[in-house]
Amino acid sequence: MKLATAMLIALAAAATVAPAQGTRAKNRAGGKPMSPPAAVSVAAPALAGYTREALFGDLWKRPGLTPRDRCIVTLAALITRNQTVELPYYMNLALEDGVKPGEISGMITHLAFYAGWENAIAAAAAAREVFARRGIPADQLPPAGGPRLELEEAAETERAKITEQSIGPLFPGMVAYTNGLLFRDLWLRPDLAPRDRSLVTVCCLIASGQLLPLAHHLNRAMDHGLTQTQAAEAVTHLAFYAGWPFAVSALPIMKDVFAKRP
Repeated sequence: MKLATAMLIALAAAATVAPAQGTRAKNRAGGKPMSPPAAVSVAAPALAGYTREALFGDLWKRPGLTPRDRCIVTLAALITRNQTVELPYYMNLALEDGVKPGEISGMITHLAFYAGWENAIAAAAAAREVFARRGIPADQLPPAGGPRLELEEAAETERAKITEQSIGPLFPGMVAYTNGLLFRDLWLRPDLAPRDRSLVTVCCLIASGQLLPLAHHLNRAMDHGLTQTQAAEAVTHLAFYAGWPFAVSALPIMKDVFAKRP
């Protein structure tokens, strides 16, 4: 009985939070300052202060990334870490700051492969509610099929060769899916620009602490147009949304990549 009562209370609390998130997004669109949820001000007033002054009052106003890019970085971190409470707010904010519905959908699909299927499923449920409330029709979302981007044959051949040599003999299934499904299908979907897809991937790797492939994907992102300043600002942004240890752990790898690039 106690458990059932607790669940009912939690559901009721969730029902009251959703409208507040929508209101926050509308306030941002109207040019008013971003602000923490009311529950934070009640339960953790110091956190509310840092949210107003450091997060929204400073970090989100830094010039190294556009508001659109900051939304992409934030959504990538939240989806990767399966932190869905604030997803509706940040999805609304992203739409107001120039991220297209199809790009949010594309991010969710991409992160199914890099952050796990169930995390993407949870994000898709949040996006469905946001899209429904905003009246976004299905034809604005990318279909399962359709044309793909042109493959960069030389770079892909080299990457596939390295994958085959490093894991091929022992893990043939991983090689098949990596060289086929991942890089000859998912990475060629047109719902995200190559630069944005790489940025999402880099943010996912940092936010999850999976740093082994970070150098490869950071180089790929910079090959597709991400600047050193933008990359540095993205990891700074992630310190707030994924935590300082995750961001700091990525810095030596990123510094090495920066140093070795022409």
